Amino acid sequence: MITSDTMTSMKISRTIVVLDAADLDAVSSFWSQLLGGTVEADDDWHTIYVDGDPRMGIQLAPDHVAPQWPEGTPQQIHLDLYVEDVATAHEEAMALGARLLKAADDTAADEGFQVYADPAGHPFCLCWG
Repeated sequence: MITSDTMTSMKISRTIVVLDAADLDAVSSFWSQLLGGTVEADDDWHTIYVDGDPRMGIQLAPDHVAPQWPEGTPQQIHLDLYVEDVATAHEEAMALGARLLKAADDTAADEGFQVYADPAGHPFCLCWG
C-alpha cells in the first residue's frame, strides 16, 4: 500500500466525472435517465444532477472519437475537482507531480478552471466557483 506522509490543505468540495461528447443531448439524456437524474444544459456543457447534487458533466467535443477500449485507444474521461482555493490547490498539485496543461485566463474570476495531467498523463481540472 502506498501512503503519503504529507498532509494536504487543498479542500475539494466536489468531484465531477466529465465525459467528452459530440452530441451533448444524446449523451446527457442517456446518463441522466440511467442515473435517475436531470440535466442542466448550457451550450457546450451539460451537468447531470441526481437527488439535487451534481454528479456528472458532459463536455462538448465536436471531434470526439469513440474509444475502442479495452482494445485500442484509451478511455476518454477526466475529473473535475472543485476547490476552495485554486492557488493553494495548484501549488499542492504541482508539488505532487502534476503538469499544468492549460492555465486559466484569470484565477481571480468568480468561476473557472485550469487543466492538469497527473504523472502518467491522465487529465483533470481544478475548478472553482
